[in-house]
Amino acid sequence: MQASAYPAGDYLYPALYSFCMRPELEQAIELLQHHDSSDDERALGLLQATVFNFSMKVCGHREDAEDTMQEVLLKSLRYLPKFDSPKALAVWLYKVARNNCLMKRRRSKFAPKEHLSLEELMPNVAEMKALASEPRNTPEAQTLRVEEASILRKAVLRVPPQYRLVLVLHDMEGLDAADVARVLAIREGTVRVRLHRARLFVRKELAKRAKSRHRRLPTSTLSRPRRCKDMFAALSDYMDGVLDDSMCDELEKHLNGCVPCENFLDSLERTIAQCRSLDSGCRSKTAGKMRKKLLAEYRRAVETLGEGSHPGAKLS
Repeated sequence: MQASAYPAGDYLYPALYSFCMRPELEQAIELLQHHDSSDDERALGLLQATVFNFSMKVCGHREDAEDTMQEVLLKSLRYLPKFDSPKALAVWLYKVARNNCLMKRRRSKFAPKEHLSLEELMPNVAEMKALASEPRNTPEAQTLRVEEASILRKAVLRVPPQYRLVLVLHDMEGLDAADVARVLAIREGTVRVRLHRARLFVRKELAKRAKSRHRRLPTSTLSRPRRCKDMFAALSDYMDGVLDDSMCDELEKHLNGCVPCENFLDSLERTIAQCRSLDSGCRSKTAGKMRKKLLAEYRRAVETLGEGSHPGAKLS
């Protein structure tokens, strides 16, 4: 698929499409290259926060996230001096963290089935009619309040693991599709498919919560217009600027005349923006003690490379 330029028009918000990997990883690389004890400790603190954040979003349990944080960094210490690329470090850390999270995952009795059907994630006719009467809002106008953040965390944890990992890595940790594919050892095309369905699932979960707080929409067994159905399947590729030019033009023409689809796209964009702003924080009581132990182990790993020598096999 040929990547097109980001489509022009009123529908897109550029901030959603610039992949922004966690700045903590770049800062950690810079600090580690100083070979200073205080800088090393700061770098390890940044890496702790990164792994803990990822693990909380995937596992959902603080104890599991703390265990993963410790185990991942202990496994990574001897390799850290060899990294000079934040991207390479990110792929390594997330790959190890992903394996640990999957081993520790506690299955929820409320978890949905493992496979997400695109058909079931689309809005029904009743919701389409409701979307037609909703005012449009930009993602920038949405502030993620404390209660909304809690609802969003629960919605993300309800996404089946194979889809959730893609969502967390791409929309919440800022990796591009190619790097997500490397972390998960799957094809880039599979990343795109799972990402779109995960986004739709979270949007639907948030919409259900909103309906329960206000009014319930009537259910309907009528099918959606075929054209709208075709457009929905391509929305994530459109938003991420990886849709081929001809399909992009076709989708924009449809959006210009279909208010429900416009508003559905808005709601999906708001969902992605909220996912990107969600941060679990690293408020572990054991993080400080753990960091002292990690620092000692890291200094020993550096010493084994030889005093004053530059690591031979850089990972970039």
